[in-house]
Amino acid sequence: MVDESVQIAIDAQVATVTLNRPQKLNTLTPTMLDALEGAARRLEADRSVRAVVLTGAGERAFCAGADVHAWAALGPLDMWRSWVRRGHQVFDQWARLRQPVIVALGGHAFGGGLELAVASDVRIAAEGAQFALPEASIATCPGWSGTQRLVRLIGPGPAKYLALSGERLDAAGALRCTLVHEVVAQGTALARAQQLARQMCARAPVSMQLSKQLINAAAGEDAAASMEAMAGALAAFTDDAKEGVLSFREKRAPHYTGN
Repeated sequence: MVDESVQIAIDAQVATVTLNRPQKLNTLTPTMLDALEGAARRLEADRSVRAVVLTGAGERAFCAGADVHAWAALGPLDMWRSWVRRGHQVFDQWARLRQPVIVALGGHAFGGGLELAVASDVRIAAEGAQFALPEASIATCPGWSGTQRLVRLIGPGPAKYLALSGERLDAAGALRCTLVHEVVAQGTALARAQQLARQMCARAPVSMQLSKQLINAAAGEDAAASMEAMAGALAAFTDDAKEGVLSFREKRAPHYTGN
């Protein structure tokens, strides 16, 4: 049976990725983590895609977090290896995707769903959307960067409020604390996200991607890889780089000029 819990649709230069488990409020399972990883790899390799929209099927929830039934029976080592660590790996891939990622929050984003939204670049919320970190109510903790990436985004105070109180933050409150960038009418978050994605597609793609990587590095997101990638690209286009390759092929000592 083909799994369709994560769907990809590409229209021109915009890819729309949909969490497609509305009957379960798009809660995440191990299969969905694998599918999200596969989607990120596909989009990273597709040079025709310039912007990505991430959304959830149905109007009730973008993603209500991790499926409790998927992890409740795991032992400590499996919880670490195949759930918490795995989720971090997948979310990190999404955070570092070269294209801008806009998330359309047509409904609630709780727990892992909020953490996945925070891994995107721009967040568009419908008026009825709510946000929460409910993990402590079931005797666990935010596991997919709710105590890390979220803190860098909104600061420790708001993050503590969400994690320690379990209270739900409405869309207006999320806008005030910069958790989301825009609040739009109910039922229009996806359309607005796709409109913004098309607008981004009209801009120079390499400049956009480099800008995203630089901002990510400034925020502590994979700074070392960003520096090495850009330094390597710059060095590769120097006259010395050409001389280095040529001298290697000709089996002679290189003559470098510093250009």
